Amino acid sequence: MSAVLRRRGAAEAGAIFVKVDHLNGSATVYGPAPQSVAAEVPSGVDRMFARTHAGPLINSDEAEARLKREIAFDPDLWIVEVENGVDGAWLDLAP
Repeated sequence: MSAVLRRRGAAEAGAIFVKVDHLNGSATVYGPAPQSVAAEVPSGVDRMFARTHAGPLINSDEAEARLKREIAFDPDLWIVEVENGVDGAWLDLAP
C-alpha cells in the first residue's frame, strides 16, 4: 500500500477526501462525515469519514468526476490517494 497527498488545500479550512484506488478500475471515495454524526464522535477522534457513494465501490472515472465536483464546490479541499489499501481500515468511519 502506498499513499500520496494529491492535492494540498487550505490548512485552516479545507475538507479532506480520501480516494482508495483498487488498481482494477474501481475505487472508493471517503469524505467528511455528515454533521448529523458530529455529536457521536468518540473521544480522541479528530475527524470522522464516510463513503461518498452508495455502494462499496465505484468506477475510477466516477471517483474522479466526484472529486472534480467537490473541488468546484470547495476549492480549499485536500485529497489523499491510497493505492490498493484495505477500504477504510485506517480511517475513523461514521456508523
